[in-house]
Amino acid sequence: MRIIVSGGGTGGHIYPALALIEAIKQKDPQAEVLYVGTHRGLESRIVPDAGIPFKTIEIQGFKRSLSLDNFKTIYLFLKSVHDSKRIIKDFKPDVVIGTGGYVCGAVVYAAARLKIPTMIHEQNSVAGVTNKFLARFVDKIGICFEDARNDFPARKVVFTGNPRAQQVANMQPTGRLTEYGLDPEKPTVMIFGGSRGARPINEASIATLPMFKGAAYQVLFVTGQAHYEKTKIALRDVAVPDNVKVVPYIPDMPQILPEIDCIVGRAGATSLAEITALGIPTILIPSPYVTNDHQTKNALSLVKQDAALMIKEEDLNQKTLFANIQQIMQDEQKRQQMGQNARQAGVPDAANKVIAVLQEIMH
Repeated sequence: MRIIVSGGGTGGHIYPALALIEAIKQKDPQAEVLYVGTHRGLESRIVPDAGIPFKTIEIQGFKRSLSLDNFKTIYLFLKSVHDSKRIIKDFKPDVVIGTGGYVCGAVVYAAARLKIPTMIHEQNSVAGVTNKFLARFVDKIGICFEDARNDFPARKVVFTGNPRAQQVANMQPTGRLTEYGLDPEKPTVMIFGGSRGARPINEASIATLPMFKGAAYQVLFVTGQAHYEKTKIALRDVAVPDNVKVVPYIPDMPQILPEIDCIVGRAGATSLAEITALGIPTILIPSPYVTNDHQTKNALSLVKQDAALMIKEEDLNQKTLFANIQQIMQDEQKRQQMGQNARQAGVPDAANKVIAVLQEIMH
């Protein structure tokens, strides 16, 4: 199998692609993979570090308003389609998949024009602009949320889930909590605003920490590297109880997830794929700063299945945060039920499902 994978800009498009590549290599060690991204996106660092052959094209996203920049974008798009065709003709893939981000627009479009089997993968509950554009040209579309069906031609859609889920689905506890001075036997809440951290979540958490004194559970508060110094200064005036630990970030985050009983955090697609694959109850605080408010829609799909609670960022304060955490952590039966519901919402063999679709369109 020779496959070109393209996706980039943010981790939400890149990590599912890497998880898919890992699963392809496990199934077929002879498989040849080429990743096409941009030199500016996060992928330019992450993909070569993972030892995957990597080529770049130059492209930029459309501005939402009319501007001269958009003419430059159109010129770059046409040029990048031309460059993509050259890469495709050199590599001769059997199939091409795009995992989102504007870079895959040119690559997948070029492949479709060259009559190569193509697929796109949409991680969110609301389709991104690139995937909406590509939908009419590709053979199949993989989705992770039922709500995304409405954005695409029905005959092309396959519910696959997010390949990232398969990477974490079988992880077991490894005693990581002890590294942070926490008790592996005690129920644990992790508060985590995403890899860069989230100021509103941090501010509400700082105010809430003293309220955890004497709780039958412990709290791991991950501030995000960029916010850590500021948080430390703010905590000088706060009585932080012994059952709370504050850290800037956790390397290899998925490794610690099997030891967590409840997560407080954003509702990005990759996080939700990991959380549901492991069946962890969550309190979701969707970021209001993302396109089409897709995190709220991601979160609501789990709330509907009673697998998560949701606090809107505008309603987030020490009172609402503490009340929601207590609701889950003081009721073991509720916690277990939410965990089961989360697991039912997850797709632990998502990468295999995507591979099955790729094999189907190749033949």
